[in-house]
This record gives sequence, C-alpha cells and structure tokens, in this order.
Amino acid sequence: KCLSFCFLLFCSFLSREGLKEILQQLECHFTWMLQKEDIDPDELEERIVEQIWFLSNKSKVRNYNLLAYVKFLNDQKDEALENLRKAEEAVPVAYPGEDEKESLVTWGNYAWVYYHLGDLTESQAYVKKVKSICKHHGSESPYKMELPQIDCEKGWAFLKFGGRYYEKAKESFEKARQKEPENPEFNLGYAITVYRLEDYYAKKCSGKGSSLGPLRLAVKLNPDDVFVVPLLALKLQETNKVKEGEKYIEEALRKYPDVPYVLRYAAKFYRKKGDVEASLQHLKKALSLTPNSGFLHHQVGICYRTQYFALKKEVSKGKFQSILKMNELNTLCISHFSKVVERKSKFVYAYIDLAQMYAEQGQLRKADETFQKVSATSSLTSTEKQEFHLNYGRFQEFHRKSPSEAIKHYLAGLKIEMESFPRDKCKYRLKNLVEKKIKNGERDAESLGNLGFIHQLNGEKQQALEAYEGALKIDPGNEEYFSAIMNLKFSL
Repeated sequence: KCLSFCFLLFCSFLSREGLKEILQQLECHFTWMLQKEDIDPDELEERIVEQIWFLSNKSKVRNYNLLAYVKFLNDQKDEALENLRKAEEAVPVAYPGEDEKESLVTWGNYAWVYYHLGDLTESQAYVKKVKSICKHHGSESPYKMELPQIDCEKGWAFLKFGGRYYEKAKESFEKARQKEPENPEFNLGYAITVYRLEDYYAKKCSGKGSSLGPLRLAVKLNPDDVFVVPLLALKLQETNKVKEGEKYIEEALRKYPDVPYVLRYAAKFYRKKGDVEASLQHLKKALSLTPNSGFLHHQVGICYRTQYFALKKEVSKGKFQSILKMNELNTLCISHFSKVVERKSKFVYAYIDLAQMYAEQGQLRKADETFQKVSATSSLTSTEKQEFHLNYGRFQEFHRKSPSEAIKHYLAGLKIEMESFPRDKCKYRLKNLVEKKIKNGERDAESLGNLGFIHQLNGEKQQALEAYEGALKIDPGNEEYFSAIMNLKFSL
C-alpha cells in the first residue's frame, strides 16, 4: 500500500510538472515576466478599475485580464477568476466574430490561476481550448499563436507596469504594426508608448525620434480616443504649436467633459500654458469623479506649488501681504503631495516634491527624512537618481547651508552618464559652487579636480588639463587626476 501511494504521488508530481512546462509556452500575463516589485499593486488596480469604468469595450477586455493578474499578485485568486470571467464575457461584445483568437490570452490566464489553485483538471481544460484553436488555425506551436492582437495586449500590459517596461511595450506594438500597419489600436498603443518613453527619459525629442508623427497618425485613426487626442495636444504645445494643441484640448473637453483622463491632460496643458487657475478648475472636477487618484493629487500639488513660488518672488520684492497666502499654499502642497505618496508608494518624484515643500516650510527634519526614503529605494532608475541628487543637493546648499554636502550630490548626479535636464542642472550648480570656493581662496585639490571634470564634460580640454594639473600639484599621489591628465594630453 505504501509503495502504491508513493507511486501515485510520483505520477501526480510528474503530471503537475508536465502541465507547468506546457503553461510556460502560453502567451499570457503569467509568461510575460511582469514583476510585482515594479508596481504598487493597489495603485495599479485603482487605475485599471477607473479605466474599465470610463473607457471603451476593447480596453475592457485587456483591463479585466490585467486586473485579474494584479489580483493574483495580491493573492486574491478568486477575484482573479471573477475578472477573467468578465474579460471572457466582454470579448464577443468588443470583437464580434473574433471571439476565439481574442480569448487566447484570457484562457492562458485561466489555466495559470487554476494551476496555482491546485485544480489541474480545470487548468488542463483551458490548455486544451488554447491547443484546439492553435490547431484549427494551423499554428506551428501547439500552445501558441503568432497574432498581432496578442502582441498588442502584451504591449498594453507592459505599458501599465511602468517605465522599466516601456521599451518592451514599444517592441510589442512595433511587432503588431508590422503585420497591420494601419490598425487603429496598434498605432494607438505605439504612439502612447513613444510619448511615455520621451517623458520617462526626460528628453524633448524632435525629428525622427519624436512622438509627434505617431501621435498624429494615431489621432487620425482614432479621432475620438480619450487618451491620444490630449497627448497630441501636449506634444504640439511642447513643440511650440500651442494654438493647434489648444484646439485638440478644447475638442476633447467638448466631447468628454466628464472623463477624468481628458480633464487631467487639459489641466496639464493649461498649467504649462501659464493658466494655473484653469488647470486647477479641471483638476478639481476630475478629483470629484476619482477622489483617490494619486496622479490628480500630484497635479493639484504642482499647481499650488507654482502659485507658491510666484508669490515668493513678490515677497522678495517687498510685497509682504503675500506671506499668509504663501503659507496657505505651502500647506495645500504638503497635503496633496502627502496623499500621493500614501497612494503611490513608488512615485519617487512625489517624495521629492513633498520634501521640497517641507523644506520651504522650515521643517528641515521632515524634509531630510522624506529625501532619505528616496535614497533608501533600491530600484531607482538613472533619471530618478539624477533627480534625487539634484534636489537633495539643492536642499543641502540652500536650506542646510552645507555647500560641501551639496557638492557631493551634484557630483554624484553628474557622474550618472545619461543626458537629462537634472544632469545639466547638477553640472551648473556644481560649477557655481566650485568656482565660488576657488574665488574665496579655498583652492584645494578636490575643487580643482571637480572643475577639471566639468571642463572635460564640456569639451574644454585645455581648461580641464590646467585644472587637473593644479589638483595634482596639491595632491601628487592622486591616480584619478594623473590618469585624467594623461588621457587629456593624449587627446590633445
């Protein structure tokens, strides 16, 4: 009996492992390497639910699928199954006549959830469904079909999982577009991804690499889309085509006056235009519709911050009646930025914004603690690191009155070799402080070495050589200065 039980247990183990090997061949969220640590699951769930509520049927299918996966990541397997059922029900409505192909991702997700629930029979049933469709359509793989629709859904999943996945999202949408170049949905996803990539790397791209062309095409193919029309408006504004951009924003607001996504992008457009009051009006309306949106609270905080610094300039000119209003605006900023970090625990820029306003209020300990939360984050991108070092450096320079600490952070930001606005600002602030030290008679090796580094980055080789040589005279054994001098002499 014991031997018989062990044999059955062994066969069961083989069956489970064999099924898992098959599951890994399926195209679905469980095989796309979407990692929980790269998102705030609760915040992402909130965004998906908002989109299901406000957006079209086609987006509902992919949003229910993604929501099911996020529920699974939060160990809510029954809720995951419920959302997969909703995805399955939405398919024939969104894609009439294409039910089977459009259900492949959903069935793959079903198979994985049932596998993790230990229900191998149900898991295998969904695997058989996938296999049947693949066979019917003559797929080379028994468990996978090369379909642009699947590449598209994969692209949207990558896009929702944040900046680390944007390049993968772009690749997925590009692959889909290669098969159907004029497909509205594929072009929509591609244009939004290119726009997000530009924003993620904090670059204002133009020409071939710009999102302007893809956005124009996406709007042409999707003239009523609530996402892409406002994004085109923002891109036009960014490329000094403000009047044309405002026409698109006004059109979007006329068509969709109660859709939070349109309102929030309109708010961003008007804030950038300089009309902060109009921006706040749209944001407050959007917040009344989605009161828990971290994005909206962040945008409201930025508006109040803009007004705060405008008043601060007036106070510096002797207009002291603005001080009470400044304090009120600062408090509002802190309130909204605090709500953001509560809801979006991985949103680095919101922590930096909150720290800045604590510093403005004179709460230096709270500001420092907030900056340290950013510093302790292990998964910062290069751009986020540069942004942190720039702003913590400014905090040390202007609030802590510690130029030596500020120099350390400006230098750290500058040494991250990725072109960006924060890096340029680090270089400017570092040069300013180093030159001030030297002018005040503090001609030490470190200052001269830093000055040499800045000249070298600017392509000013002769000035860099002179600075490094001065540094080496003070610190003759420094290998870094010696190496820099040799390299510069060789290049000259």
